[in-house]
Amino acid sequence: MLDAFLSGASLVFTWPAPAFLLAGISIGLCLGIVPGLSGLTGMAILLPYTFTMDTGSAMAFLLGMFAVTTTSDTLASVLLGVPGTAASQATVVDGYPMAQRGEAPRAFGAAFTVSAIGGVLGALALAVSIPIVKPLIMTFAAPEFVMLGLLGLFMVGSVSGRSILTGLSAAAFGLLISMVGYAPQGAIARYDFGFVYLLDGLPLVPVVLGLFALPEIINLSRHGKPIAREDYGAGSKSTLMDGVRDAMRNWWLVLRCGAIGTYIGMLPGLGGAIVDWVAYGHAVQTSKDRESYGKGDVRGVIAPETANNAAKGGALVPTLVFGIPGSPPMAILLGAFLIQGLTPGPAMLSRHLDVTLSLVIILVIANIVGAAVLMFWSRQLARLAYVPGRVLVPGVTLFVLMGAWMAGNQMGDWITLLAFGVIGVIMKRAGWSRPAFILGFIIGPIIESSLHLAVQIHGFAWLSRPACLVLAFVLVATLFLNVRREIRKRRASDSGSEPDVAPPPHRDDLSLQAANSIILASAVAILAVGAALMSIDWPWDSRFFPLAASAPLVLFAAWSVKQDYAAIGPKWPSAGELFGDWRDSATLAWFLAIVATSYLMPQALVIVVAMAAYSLAAFGGRWKLALAQATGGAVVLYVMFERLGGVLWHPSLITF
Repeated sequence: MLDAFLSGASLVFTWPAPAFLLAGISIGLCLGIVPGLSGLTGMAILLPYTFTMDTGSAMAFLLGMFAVTTTSDTLASVLLGVPGTAASQATVVDGYPMAQRGEAPRAFGAAFTVSAIGGVLGALALAVSIPIVKPLIMTFAAPEFVMLGLLGLFMVGSVSGRSILTGLSAAAFGLLISMVGYAPQGAIARYDFGFVYLLDGLPLVPVVLGLFALPEIINLSRHGKPIAREDYGAGSKSTLMDGVRDAMRNWWLVLRCGAIGTYIGMLPGLGGAIVDWVAYGHAVQTSKDRESYGKGDVRGVIAPETANNAAKGGALVPTLVFGIPGSPPMAILLGAFLIQGLTPGPAMLSRHLDVTLSLVIILVIANIVGAAVLMFWSRQLARLAYVPGRVLVPGVTLFVLMGAWMAGNQMGDWITLLAFGVIGVIMKRAGWSRPAFILGFIIGPIIESSLHLAVQIHGFAWLSRPACLVLAFVLVATLFLNVRREIRKRRASDSGSEPDVAPPPHRDDLSLQAANSIILASAVAILAVGAALMSIDWPWDSRFFPLAASAPLVLFAAWSVKQDYAAIGPKWPSAGELFGDWRDSATLAWFLAIVATSYLMPQALVIVVAMAAYSLAAFGGRWKLALAQATGGAVVLYVMFERLGGVLWHPSLITF
């Protein structure tokens, strides 16, 4: 074993492997920062460059990049409230409120510390668990995937949003939207409305960016103030070391979430979708003081950031041992193994044990170096929280548009971005949980496919499998405890004995939020009824899941409407209050103009001109600022996306 370890270390430290490792880390840090890009994108871009590399250099290049994307994605999640990658969605819930309090440095210190620790834990778990991991992986099959997916939905839905009902409604809404496209069984096209674009379902990246990014861009554009709000002056004294100390104080939570991330990462095809949510839900459920979650609790940053980095090592286990990709990027890594003449399987633990151990070393180095680099630069990056919001809007818009475009290089991706941007604005105003929606959207196809497979193999006997019974018990207990907690909270609020965790919202704000929630819940309920009626003529295996999602969605939404009517009070908000500030509509119109004009003129030119036009309009004709932003945007588009990313632009009617 020692000889294999030394041989693996020589693969990593023999030139030019160290140079490729540092290059991969640098690229991964950049990809994680940009919303919409991810380790999967990086793997696809970098794989062709490995054909002429030796094994050590190729693995260092690819895995070094992959390891750190879930470290740098924290920057966008905390500063902008936009998930840098799918693995950082849960970080937004508490990370962004911390930035609004001026505590971005503290959030970064905690996140980068636990990211390094989580990555190292995942790597060590890979090293020590390979001989004994097969029984653990084989424990989870299709029936357990169903129960684990439902547990994740109920965990997130019941602890996020304005209430349990709105959280569960949002999760069920996400489940319903995930059914657009061909059914996993029967090859029936569902809810495509004759559009070819919808046959493969809605792409994740435009949906996520629409729900999270557009509402925050609109918010920055409307008030023009920095992300860090002035009414939280005390938080501005936070430092990176405060976050590091937070991580050390919560060492037991770090270890638990590291174990959760490693094990869930081992589950093929599932880990990357829910690992951060499971860790976040675990943190909430095991905390005695839960009221601060969602309002800027540093533990809400520590839990998901530990787990999503630990999952990287876990995902390598089924990839190496069984040749089964633990996550989509691992499927590309399998291609890299084949390019190098390596066959994943038992041979990786015998003839190529040195290569396997070299991957452990690469993960450890990449996580530590990536976290250290971000620690060094985060103090400067945290200052973005104090930059006037309108200065950031053009640059953020560029990356949001290109992140959505890179998902499929189709105009439909931009239209999806806009559509879910509107939905995201409404959900934010109504107090509905956007994270719960996204989790339902991501995990819906996994639950549906696993359910069909479980029934075909086991009938309904799968419900009695021991692991399923344990997960079902945890699910019921989770729901019961959260319902009881909400009832106690309402009673305490009605009696005036509830402690002031945060300043209570103004009564008019509560009425406006409730009114928006009633409108959204009514629309969603009507949509669910329509979806159920459309599915009646489909084969049973294609219509079962739409019906199973529609029924609880109607129930939750109707119950939510009943609750919200009591919160509105005697005066219904006016139409002007419901539709919001005119600048919100103006910003949406600006996005719509970009999309529409891109059919006529080259996209890159449209984006650059739109950036300049926004700056001129927002800052009263300051042409130097507009020119600087347009020039910077043109350089980024050319270097990052056209030369390095190989983007395929939409053919315009007018060319130059």
